[in-house]
Amino acid sequence: QVQLVESGGGLVQAGGSLRLSCAASGSIFRINFMGWYRQAPGKQREFVALISSAGTTNYANSVKDRFTISRDNAKNTVYLQMNSLKPEDTAVYYCNVQSIKEYWGQGTQVTVSA
Repeated sequence: QVQLVESGGGLVQAGGSLRLSCAASGSIFRINFMGWYRQAPGKQREFVALISSAGTTNYANSVKDRFTISRDNAKNTVYLQMNSLKPEDTAVYYCNVQSIKEYWGQGTQVTVSA
């Protein structure tokens, strides 16, 4: 059984920073991609950032130059450093892990006040 445990969400003022973490545990092998998605109220879930096992990254245009994704392969953990946060970044953020199967975290709320 694979479990993804997310942490780091919360309430922050516009311009502030937060760091999300997601640790994968259980019977999971050869993690290829680790990433983050988000879903705002009334909207579809959208891609935020992705990192490969080799460290190649990809970002949504809306977060490029503000968010940084990183991972610790030894700990099966992915991070999302979010800087210069905007109210439109408010959403539930979900961790995504792709190995032989795909796994999702339970989500962590990020709220950015104006």
